[in-house]
Amino acid sequence: MEELENQNISTDLLGADFVEEDIFEVNLRPKKFEEYIGQAKIKENISIGLEAARKRSDPVEHLILYGPPGLGKTTLANIIANEMGVAIKVTSGPAIERAGDLASILTNLAQGDVLFIDEIHRLNRNIEEVLYPAMEDYAIDLILGKGPSAKTMRLELPKFTLIGATTKIGSLSSPLRDRFGSVYRLEFYDNEELSDIIKRAANILKIKIDRGGVQEISRRSRKTPRIANRILRRVRDYAEVKYDGVITEKIAKEALEKIDIDILGLDKNDRDYLKTIINKFDGGPVGLDTISSAMAEDRDTIEDVIEPYLLQLGFIDRTPKGRIAKLAAYNHLGIKSRDGEQQLL
Repeated sequence: MEELENQNISTDLLGADFVEEDIFEVNLRPKKFEEYIGQAKIKENISIGLEAARKRSDPVEHLILYGPPGLGKTTLANIIANEMGVAIKVTSGPAIERAGDLASILTNLAQGDVLFIDEIHRLNRNIEEVLYPAMEDYAIDLILGKGPSAKTMRLELPKFTLIGATTKIGSLSSPLRDRFGSVYRLEFYDNEELSDIIKRAANILKIKIDRGGVQEISRRSRKTPRIANRILRRVRDYAEVKYDGVITEKIAKEALEKIDIDILGLDKNDRDYLKTIINKFDGGPVGLDTISSAMAEDRDTIEDVIEPYLLQLGFIDRTPKGRIAKLAAYNHLGIKSRDGEQQLL
């Protein structure tokens, strides 16, 4: 955990879901806006907010970052803390089980600190009630005792910044969402931005890779930096074991075929999802719960991990009646459209 401590990140609030893979990701994360690749409009708007806060000697206003997993929400939160020269306390919605847990976190914040809550849409509604006065008045109301003798005590808090991250902005309650000063939606990355991210990560990890290798990994990274970094490490392992350690386009293709990632970045789960809609339900429309049962896959995984990229590719549509596979999905899988035989070629 030394890397986390060096970045002024509190490690006692990470929760059980923080694993060694995440620690590895910390090493690749940019520390300043000038190192951060992509999301140009968001960077500019947040930078203006930071500069204004510094001039007023105020904490940054509370903000929400939302979008699919792996696009840099946690990275942006850490950059905001670093740029303001304050500590960041990291936790997640599911990790805060009781109001007392949140009160303990809030009372341990220092002036100007950043509290980052990942998956904030999964906060219990009772926990949200504690957050409201904390966000607006920098105070929390504690109830001492029970029954008729119970008393309420208000505890003042230092001024802090709450940054919430979510993949489901619509699942946030309106009272909570309205208390954030800014809401930013992170977009998928293009191939050029991903190529720059891969080259930066390769430099940090001292991986030798040529232009063809960079482009091949970029094309198959689902427009997502986290996936690009993960694939780079897997291809590096393959290149070191099977070859001389230098990643070329040919070696990258071989490695990615071994781990079942196709030319557009679809893996087995993505293709199984599409084939389920096409082969089992005649291309749709079919409900999410039905797909989940047919695939024996969790519906949240389908909705948050599988579907966003397929929507970006134009492979599926979400309609009021259910999911529909589009012609592009048939063509990619080598399946004839509804006008012809619906069988694998």
